[in-house]
Amino acid sequence: MSHVLSQPCRVPFVTHSGRRAEYTPDYLVTYAVSDIALGWEPPPLLVEVKSKADWQKHWREWSPKWKAARRYAAEHGWRFTIMDEDRIRTPALANIAFLKEYRDLDVDREDSDAIVEDVKAHSAVKVDYLLAKHFPGLYRARGIAHIWHLVARRRLDCDVGRELSDLTEVWVPHGR
Repeated sequence: MSHVLSQPCRVPFVTHSGRRAEYTPDYLVTYAVSDIALGWEPPPLLVEVKSKADWQKHWREWSPKWKAARRYAAEHGWRFTIMDEDRIRTPALANIAFLKEYRDLDVDREDSDAIVEDVKAHSAVKVDYLLAKHFPGLYRARGIAHIWHLVARRRLDCDVGRELSDLTEVWVPHGR
């Protein structure tokens, strides 16, 4: 799962007319995917989102701020990209927004620890398994919210690019 931070920084730049200005990119995306054994971790991605028509129309005018953003990103070990709105309207974006609603849920710490330990013991399990084991019967709705909270808090991980359901497979992120 990725973490998405909205308007993460201000990037100073100089306009074509020589005026100093600041530019605020739309998002900073950090990835939870890595291969610790190989020492590989994808760098964070600084993202500007524009409609294709807008960036094609204004690319000359906006190029100084985007060049500054590329430089700024490189200085921080990040990458910079401009994304067409159509490319980000994906199931992953919808799932990230969905999970954000569970991030600040008040849950029992002991229940959380028991769920995480259970998942660790099995490497990966389906949400349905966790619900049946930890939240039977009347507690199922509370359990669903609790599990999505753990995913939103990155104590558990899943493929956010796929539909989230009882059949979603979850696992404990590396290093946890």
